[in-house]
Amino acid sequence: MEKSMIAPCGMNCELCVSRQRKKKKCPGCRGGDGNKPAGCVNCVIRNCVSLPKSGFCYDCERRCARLKSLDKRYRTKYGMSMLENLEDISESGIEAFVRREEKRWMCPSCGATLCVHRDVCLSCGARWK
Repeated sequence: MEKSMIAPCGMNCELCVSRQRKKKKCPGCRGGDGNKPAGCVNCVIRNCVSLPKSGFCYDCERRCARLKSLDKRYRTKYGMSMLENLEDISESGIEAFVRREEKRWMCPSCGATLCVHRDVCLSCGARWK
C-alpha cells in the first residue's frame, strides 16, 4: 500500500472496488481523473478549497457535514470509520497508518488486499466479514 492512496477524508483508496477492478483501475483520490467514478471526481471533500497543507481533513478547523455523512455511511455499511482513520493518521503518522492498514486488510486465505465494499476477497473468493 502506498501513502499516496490515502484520501484527504481518510479513505484508503487501495480498498475501493473501483481501484481493485481488473481493467481501468481508478487511480485513487489523489490521482488523475481518468477511470475515476463521477462521484469521486466531483467529491466535495477531495475538491475542498479549505483542505489544509497536510492534505488531510484532520488538520481542518471544521468537520464538514460531508465528512460526517461519509463516515456514518462507511461505519454502518462497511465497518470502517474515516474519522478514526484520520485520528490514527494524525496521532501515529501516515507511514504507521499504512503499515497497519496492510495487515488489517489482508485476506487471511490468500494474502491479497481485501475490498472494503465486498464481504468476499476479490482474489480468492474467501468470505472475510
